[in-house]
Amino acid sequence: MTASMYPWLMLAGIGVSIALWSRLARRDERLMVIYLAALASAFLGAKLVYLAAEGWMFWDDPNRWMIWATGKTILGALLGGYAGVEVAKKLIRYTTPTGDWFALIAPVGIVLGRIGCLLHGCCLGRRCEPAWWTIRGASGVARWPAVPVEILFNLAAIGIFLVLRRRRILEGQHFHLYLLSYGLFRFAHEFLRATPRVTGEVSGYQIAAIAVAGLGIVGFVRRRNAQRLSPRIPATIP
Repeated sequence: MTASMYPWLMLAGIGVSIALWSRLARRDERLMVIYLAALASAFLGAKLVYLAAEGWMFWDDPNRWMIWATGKTILGALLGGYAGVEVAKKLIRYTTPTGDWFALIAPVGIVLGRIGCLLHGCCLGRRCEPAWWTIRGASGVARWPAVPVEILFNLAAIGIFLVLRRRRILEGQHFHLYLLSYGLFRFAHEFLRATPRVTGEVSGYQIAAIAVAGLGIVGFVRRRNAQRLSPRIPATIP
C-alpha cells in the first residue's frame, strides 16, 4: 500500500501547483504557458541530471531500463524548470518576474514528493548508530533521517518565503534565494545520504547542487542589477 502512494503523492504535488498557478493565469493567459514550460522542462531536467549523476552506473544492470525510467532528481528539476521558464518568457515576451510564486510552489511539491519517498522507503540516509533521531527502513537498519530532514527544510522555506512575501522583502528574488539555499543544503546533506559516489566522498548530486546554488547567485545578481536600472518595473506578479 505504501509503495502505491508514491506516484499519487507526486501527482498531488503537481495538482497543487496547477491549482495555485491557475489562479495567477487568470490575470494573463501567458502565465499558463510559462507554467507548462516549467513543468515539462523540470521533468526533462530531473531525468537528465539523474542519468548524469547516477543512472549511468547501472549500464550493466539487467534492470537498467526500469531504473532509468523511474530515476529522477529534484536538483535536475530545478535546473530544467528554471531554464524552461526563461526560454518560455523570451518566446512569449513576458518580462515580469515570476520567481516569487515558484519559490512557494516548488517546495510544496517537493514536500509532497518526499512524503512519497518516506512511505516508499527510497532516498535513504547513511547507516549510523541507533539514536532517537534515526529511522529504520524495511531492513531494520538505523539510518540518518534524510527524507524527514529535507521535508523540514522545505517546510521552513515555505514559512520564510510567506513572511518575505507578506512584508515585501527582496521582491523578485525569492526563487533565486531558494535555489541558493537548497543547493547549499543539498551539497552538505549529500554527505549523510546513501547515494553513489563519483569520486571519494563526492556524489554526482553534489556537483548538481553546486550548479543549482550557482544559478541562484547568478540569477540574484542579474535581477538586482535589472531592478537598479529599471526601478519602476514591478518586482513580481502583482
